[in-house]
Amino acid sequence: MKKYNFDEIVPREGTNCLKYDAREKFFKSGDVLPLWVADMDFKTPDFIVDAIKKRAEHEIFGYSFKSDSYYKSVIDWMKRRHNWEIQKGRISSSPGVVAGLTIAIETFSKPGDGVVVQPPVYFPFFDCVKGTTRKMVENPLKIENGRYTFDFEDLKSKIDKNTKLLLLCNPQNPGGMVWTQAELTELATICVENNIMIISDEIHSDLIFDGYKHIPIASISEEIAQSSIVFMAPSKTFNVAGLTSSVVIIPNKVNFVRYERALGVGHLGMGNIFGSVALEAAYTHGDNWLEQMLEYLQENYLLLETFFETNLPKVKVMKPEATYLVWLDFTEYGMKGRELLNFTSEKAKVGLNDGSMFGTGGNGWLRINIGCPRTVLEEALQRLGKAFGDI
Repeated sequence: MKKYNFDEIVPREGTNCLKYDAREKFFKSGDVLPLWVADMDFKTPDFIVDAIKKRAEHEIFGYSFKSDSYYKSVIDWMKRRHNWEIQKGRISSSPGVVAGLTIAIETFSKPGDGVVVQPPVYFPFFDCVKGTTRKMVENPLKIENGRYTFDFEDLKSKIDKNTKLLLLCNPQNPGGMVWTQAELTELATICVENNIMIISDEIHSDLIFDGYKHIPIASISEEIAQSSIVFMAPSKTFNVAGLTSSVVIIPNKVNFVRYERALGVGHLGMGNIFGSVALEAAYTHGDNWLEQMLEYLQENYLLLETFFETNLPKVKVMKPEATYLVWLDFTEYGMKGRELLNFTSEKAKVGLNDGSMFGTGGNGWLRINIGCPRTVLEEALQRLGKAFGDI
């Protein structure tokens, strides 16, 4: 079994890298340690790079279609990793998960219809709803026993005849929750009873920590599957976000045809050659690399947890069950929003995500990306410790 090196520092400056090369634009300084953008600083695994190089050697990059082996890689990965059996004829695609969410909203609702979002949540959800002139229906999550859970009574009180869709973040970003079967079943039951389609962003579904299991929303029952659309991608898992290639699974035949038609209108279904090559390589050869990477991530998290408990106990860490993103509660310091973000970037020289971006419940929180070599994380924690230890 090949051993991968996640301690390696790979310079990313000068590659038009958003995380590094846009630091000055977002933080007014080019010397912050960037742990904000949700991609990792680990090398894309060799089996993906090799597959791309092999395809590039052909030197013609014309129109192409997705091969049988592409679909087989997706089907096998879902069965192997998530015990979910899917059909080739229900697999569609998208240039990216957010683009697909937007296409789905436009396809399965009309302007003015209600779309449920559950903040604090991945902030592009808000743009998808507002940008398509739908009505935002906020159903904030609540904290119980140190983790987020759904507020079902609040949801039921806000549903009306114009509520058509619910955007689900599964696993949850920024909190890192892996929703349980019971939680998902109750949520889906409410949606089915009210004829609400669930559009589920499951991009972090492969980044599951020990002791937890990802459950695709459409795998729970046939009835729920018929009211669900699931978006997945290798982008977060294998650090290929720039190749913009996502998988869309739509069990309902009528809904599948409608989505495919909408995708075709924009000529978006073909995708890009290297994204398809990367996806197939990832889902065919990625198990060993992923297991090693998850082990490294969990060790990074334990380092972070111990650091805050020991050095900055006023910061409350929401223990992630998945993802390389960790949600930090800084509210005891009395700073919120831009003030907190500016203090962190200017005083500690660490670039994090402002929690207020994630909507209701996020103000006073920060999101940190621990998908980096351990020495980088250690440096960031030391900087935070020195800055916040002085107040």
